[in-house]
Amino acid sequence: MRKTTTTLLVATLLLSGFCFAQSMQKEKVITGADRMEIYLPYLKGKSVAVFANQTSMVGNTHLVDTLLKKGVKIVKIFGPEHGFRGNASAGEHVENGLDKKSGLPVVSLYGNHRKPLPEDFKNIDIIIFDIQDVGVRFYTYISSLEYLLEACLENHKPLLILDRPNPNGFYVDGPVLEPKFKSFIGMQPVPIVYGMTIGEYALMLAGEKMLSAEANKINSYNIVRKPTVDTPFHVQVIKCKNYDHNTKYILPVNPSPNLPEMQSIYLYPSTCFIEGTVLSEGRGTPKPFQIYGHPTLPKNLFPFTPMPNEGAKSSKCYNQLCYGWNLSGTIEETLKKVDGRIQLKYLIEAYKLFPGKDTFFLANNFLHKLAGNDVLMKQIKKGMSEKEIKKSWEPKLTTFKKIRKKYLLYKDF
Repeated sequence: MRKTTTTLLVATLLLSGFCFAQSMQKEKVITGADRMEIYLPYLKGKSVAVFANQTSMVGNTHLVDTLLKKGVKIVKIFGPEHGFRGNASAGEHVENGLDKKSGLPVVSLYGNHRKPLPEDFKNIDIIIFDIQDVGVRFYTYISSLEYLLEACLENHKPLLILDRPNPNGFYVDGPVLEPKFKSFIGMQPVPIVYGMTIGEYALMLAGEKMLSAEANKINSYNIVRKPTVDTPFHVQVIKCKNYDHNTKYILPVNPSPNLPEMQSIYLYPSTCFIEGTVLSEGRGTPKPFQIYGHPTLPKNLFPFTPMPNEGAKSSKCYNQLCYGWNLSGTIEETLKKVDGRIQLKYLIEAYKLFPGKDTFFLANNFLHKLAGNDVLMKQIKKGMSEKEIKKSWEPKLTTFKKIRKKYLLYKDF
């Protein structure tokens, strides 16, 4: 393996989005994808691959279509969970194929083929990553990014990351994942809400040598504040403009079928724990992760019946009348409910009211993967309070916060 210094170039970003009254940010946020004047020179005369999905927009036009119109030579598209166009159900197998609109070949990096192979990079000079993340550990796009980053370093292919704001980037909370619970929905020892943009997260992966042994041999952490086209690089982040970690950024495109609005995105870190139980987490309703419940819960609770839909063709409690909770409301109301932290009370209350305690958690122990440990389930069963459980998170959470600070590209909260 030849020795190469990985220069992690940091530039800056553009995309439409707007900020909240709670945010001090008043100027329109511009995403990395929109800052074409910065990164188009790096693509000139190159054969380009793009890792993207339906969130990869430049204004009202998809990044791939925009670049093709600009004369960029795109030769391949990589797609994540939910597919390149973002209409596959969670966990659904997505086949390789052709994108009907552009005619370009699409390679699915989900399922058994999560990490690009050397042959996937054949005749490619540079790779672009542009996907909207939601800032939650078990949301799989950061795992896809990790595999792509590893493969790019191992195969000496430069990776250009077009950064986007993190809608949950205004706080850090949750248990830090323990290594033995590593899976595609949690690959690194980070908390559930890690408070970093996808560009910052990539810099941490490289800088803390969290990648494969081969990739770690190549990379070294070095930010160049004023990069030039002639500077060789392995990883470059095109930053957001007018964004900081206090910004309440409203996503212009839904990131996945079961996060259809900001209220679901804000509640997702708290209510996704319900996925580790026999309760419905609201898939198959208009308000996934805002509504949850079960047929056996008290009938004086909120009634709903989850039904199959395009974004959730199969899930728990389908076609059954359930009783539970409806946390939906305005964006402002939801932000107050979240209050800049993970809310364990939703899981704790559901457990207390559920009649069959021995069958509340799924038999496959999926909660362990979500929590990143096997302690949370024991704590809930033991009857520990939310305050007591959160206190157990503090030591590792404090350590992570110190690591995180080193890689921030934007003013912190």
